[in-house]
Amino acid sequence: MPNIDFNVEGIDHVTLHAGKALAGRDLMSPYVWEQKDGDFGILVRAVPQVVSEASDTGAIYYGVGKDGLNFHMDSKPVLSPGPDALDIGGCEDPTPVMWDGQMIVYYTGVDATRASGNMLYAVGPDVRRLEKMGIALASSKTAGNTKEATISRTADGHWRLFYEYARDDASLIGLAMGDGVAGPWREKPAPFAPRPKAWDSWHLSTGPMLTTNPDRPVMFYNGATQDARWRIGWVAFNRDCTAVVDRCIEPLIVPPPPTERTGVDIAFAASVIHRDGMAHLYYSLGDKVLRRAMIRRSSS
Repeated sequence: MPNIDFNVEGIDHVTLHAGKALAGRDLMSPYVWEQKDGDFGILVRAVPQVVSEASDTGAIYYGVGKDGLNFHMDSKPVLSPGPDALDIGGCEDPTPVMWDGQMIVYYTGVDATRASGNMLYAVGPDVRRLEKMGIALASSKTAGNTKEATISRTADGHWRLFYEYARDDASLIGLAMGDGVAGPWREKPAPFAPRPKAWDSWHLSTGPMLTTNPDRPVMFYNGATQDARWRIGWVAFNRDCTAVVDRCIEPLIVPPPPTERTGVDIAFAASVIHRDGMAHLYYSLGDKVLRRAMIRRSSS
């Protein structure tokens, strides 16, 4: 079996043109996709820079761009907190998917405590006309704060859902199979685990899947040490994602050193597009700004 490797060949700034819509908010979770009209769509979590008792943990905005780097954003969010208790504290981590003529957006709904959440979903004829449907995958005592959906259809017509959850002060990755967009879900063994004494020794979080080679699908996942210094790596699976066949040793993307020792030290992958032989990986830096990495896959 040939070895897999990836090389970052360039990093670009992603700019959102939003007027006053996103003023005073940091940017996270950029989900970019190619639309039928040839434009690029983006969903992004926008977080208040100043935290107060009245502030939320985020709202989700939509924008459109021509070049994959510059996006003109709507003035109002497509998913905003409340009024129901499930997401009154915030809307985070958008993952859109088109199915049966409908736009489905998975997102994290944060409750009023801002300490607990569930994976929710919304459905509509397009991204600007979404109706909140409730829980897609609930949190539990053993899998708290289910979030960060990475979802796809399987060859036999089921849904495969990777997700992040919390356990024993760590973020981990779970896997479930479902009969529909909101389950019911059947839990599967953990797809992979943290590695002792490595850059991903404590925390793991889902990232986007690159499926250009269906026999070797690759996830650009997020990993961190116990002190939450997040980097982006990759893991390759067999065709049905039941076994790991390869995994990076060192991270693929490392954020620049923070200006202060106690500063946020995070690079976090959210989406990927394959064009012209390159993977265009969209991620956030420092939970504030957006970037795109141009990545080439190689095998030997």
